[in-house]
This record gives sequence, C-alpha cells and structure tokens, in this order.
Amino acid sequence: MFPTRRSVLFGGAAAVGLTAVGLPALAATAPRRLADPFTLGVASGDPTEDGVVLWTRLAPDPLAPDGHGGMPNRVIPVQWQLAADERFTRVVRAGVGFARPEAAHSVHVEPAGLRPGTEYFFRFRAEGHLSPTGRTRTAPAAGTLGALTMCFASCSHYGEGFFTAYRRLAEDQPDLVLHLGDYQYEYAAKAADVRPVAGPETRTLADYRLRHAQYKTDPDLQLAHATAPWLVVFDDHEVENNWAGDTPEAPDPQFPARKAAAFQAYYENLPLRRSARPTGGAMQLFRRVRWGSLVNFHMLDTRQYRDDQACGDGTRVDCAERLDPSRSITGAAQERWLLDGLRTSRARWDVLGQQVFFAQRDLTAGDKQGFSMDAWDGYKTSRDTIAAGLGTARNGVVLTGDVHRHWAGEVKLSYDDPGSRGVATELVTTSITSTGDGDESTNQAVLAENPHLRFYKNRRGYVRTRFTPSELRADFRVLPYVRTAGAPVQTAAGFVVEDRVPLLNRV
Repeated sequence: MFPTRRSVLFGGAAAVGLTAVGLPALAATAPRRLADPFTLGVASGDPTEDGVVLWTRLAPDPLAPDGHGGMPNRVIPVQWQLAADERFTRVVRAGVGFARPEAAHSVHVEPAGLRPGTEYFFRFRAEGHLSPTGRTRTAPAAGTLGALTMCFASCSHYGEGFFTAYRRLAEDQPDLVLHLGDYQYEYAAKAADVRPVAGPETRTLADYRLRHAQYKTDPDLQLAHATAPWLVVFDDHEVENNWAGDTPEAPDPQFPARKAAAFQAYYENLPLRRSARPTGGAMQLFRRVRWGSLVNFHMLDTRQYRDDQACGDGTRVDCAERLDPSRSITGAAQERWLLDGLRTSRARWDVLGQQVFFAQRDLTAGDKQGFSMDAWDGYKTSRDTIAAGLGTARNGVVLTGDVHRHWAGEVKLSYDDPGSRGVATELVTTSITSTGDGDESTNQAVLAENPHLRFYKNRRGYVRTRFTPSELRADFRVLPYVRTAGAPVQTAAGFVVEDRVPLLNRV
C-alpha cells in the first residue's frame, strides 16, 4: 500500500488541492453555474503501451427521470489533466473535452504518447467544480514480461445487495480490472430488493441512462473505477435477459430500438474508446488488449453475433439442436479473429475475457445430460473450435461471469473421454451482488458429474489473479453477506496454473 495514494483514492477529491501546476493549469476561479456535476465519479480503461481512455459524465442530478442527469441542453467544456503524481505537480498531458447533450454529457478522452508501464493520475474540471482523482496506468511495452495483478468481476444488481465487493476489490490494488458483463440490470424494483431501484424496467434511452447513473452514484463502484483501468464487455442484462443477436427473450417489435438505446447508454457510461461508439444499433466490442508480452486479453462479445439459444433456451436434457455444427456463439468474423490471434500470439498467457460458462457443465445426474442452452454448451461445435484454438497458445485461460457462483475448471478437447488432454483452464467469478448473500451449499452432485470442474462456492465476490512468466495464481475472494453493507473479504480457495501445464493446483 502507498499512504499518499490511499489518501487520494480512498479520501476522494478533498485530499487534493484545488490548484495545480500544469500546462495548462486548471483555473480555480471559474464561476459555478451548476451544482457539482461529478456525482458519477471518474474512470479509465482500455490501456495501451502509450495511452488510455479517461472518462467522466456530468450529472448534478443523476436520478433525473429524463436521463439527462440535471444537465442543461448545451455543450459544456470539460478540462482534464493527467499527471505523474497524485498531487498534480507533474502534469504530463492536459486539454479540454466537450460534454454534449446527445452523449448524455459524457466525456471520453484518449491521451496518447505516454510512457509504457507507467502509473498516472487524472481529474477533470467543469463549471468551477473539480472531479475526484483517478489512478490509471499504461500497459507495459512489447517484450516486457514482469507481473500483473488483475481482478475480474461480473453481475452487479443494485437492488439485490450493496457493492462492498467493489470496495474490497479496490483495496486489493489491482493493476487492471476486467468486468465480464451484467454491469447493470434492466429490471424494475422488486419487493425483495434491499436498495431502491430507480425507474421502470429499462426500455428507452432515458431509462438506460438513468439506470447507469444510479449505479455510478455508488461510492464503492466509484472507488473501484478510480483505482485502476478497466476492460469491459457486456452480457445480457445490459439490454435484457438472454437476448441473442437480433432475437429478444420474448417477441418484441421494439427490440431493435431497445438494443440500440442500451448500447448507446453503455458506451456513454463506461471508459471505452471511440472505436466502440455504437452505430446503427451495432457496437464493436470484441478487441485485443496486450499487457506487454506477458498477457494478451482477447475480449469477446458472445451476445451480439450468436444464434438464438437451442431448444427454447433454459436448461435442457438431450437437446440435439445444440450439436448443429452451423450454430455459433461468436459469429464467423469474431471466431476467425480470435483463432488468428491465438495462433499468432507470442504472449506468455492468452486470456479470453468473456461472459458465459465455457467448459462443459452437465447439470443432470445419471446417464442423461442436461445443459444450459445460454452457455457454450448450447453451441458445442463453436466451443470445440475455440478450445482447439486455445490449445495452440502457450497458456490458454478463460475468464467467465454470468452464473453468480465461483467455479474453477479445466477445458478439454473432449469431455466424454477421461483421457482427453486439457488445453486451458477456466476461472468463473461469482456475482458482486446478484442473487443476494448466497449460502454454504457445496453442489457436490454437479461436481461429481463433471470431474474437470474443481471448485464451487455460492458466495458473492470476485477473483483476484496474479500473472507472472512462470505461473498464474487465482484467489477466489468471497464476502459473507451483501444484503447489508461493509462485509469483510476472505479467500475461499486459491489455485496455481504453471507455465505450459493447463491444470489447476489447489494451494
């Protein structure tokens, strides 16, 4: 830990003076025309070896029903600074972005020409107000190995619990954070919720903007965003449950407009590059982010290009449709991109950041087999193709969210042959809050049915990883409760994967 860093990140903007030395310095005397517009915090993401995305969104009234956050219908200039120190005495980049009404007054800045593998601090000023300070970093240069601490998370339902796990994640001081989907949920408030969910079920652009804004008011989530750069990909609830390509969960002639609105709000509220800005109801989200020569992150989109779920969705026994070789969860173009990237990679570790369960998971005891049709089990040929591609990498690792439980498993070319070789490992994170506190059930029946699955835990939390040239260590972090705030965190289990040996070793 670094005391001065903690005072900035954990103490908020008050820990930083209002004046700074820089070119240009942020004016401290600008007239205050609005209430504090930085209620949603700051974030950074998609680091490269010479750049990163800096994000904020202006919203003095974040829960305004029209989704505009209490902002006037005009363009607002927003000054930004990037510094080599947390007190901003060494400003290395500065400029002005423009928060526009048509983009919900969000700001995405992409400073370039930065030093590889370097920690930076950033902040914004608008209408005489200073934002909280964020910490970020660039990726190491190509050829660099070193080490990386990365945490990944999924599934944060605002109403079903408090976001304490995000705070505990921030306290682990990761270099990088991956969010693998269900960043927000579309549902209206439920009687069982422990926190009030604002607005109706999200269908319009105003609805999605309001929902994202409510999530961003959470101080624990703000802290996690301010601690490290994020790589994000959506799953289903950023739009609606179990959507697949152009197919909604239930027939809905308004689904194309709903999906376009959800994509627009997703971009506005997360630190994504301009290349991800949605157009015509489509969004380019799959991408590759290199962390020196240590890790290649292949961030996947398993929603936008998939075929509809087989056999009517849900968990199905002996569903023959899932075996159809024409069915894909990635689409042909993304599959080619991924296989090419795995085949040509020179990284020590190749990591798939993706959404739904990858390894086979037979949920039915006995001779019959029952699988979730929303997972890769519902797209068997697609899964087998990618598994073979993972086998061409030096070390393949699949990171997964979605299922609100911790799991750890080994990816094989065939699950029907006990002697089939492993080609990768899979680490599945539980939810931040979704489904509430959880329990101490062991799920022994499913583990017995799937000997390649090595660990299960039904508590909320996240996964902390440490990549080095010789091994990957994964710690499954859990909280005893989330329906009230402030829970402690502990490690429920730890695993090590050795270089070139795709096996999980319990530690």
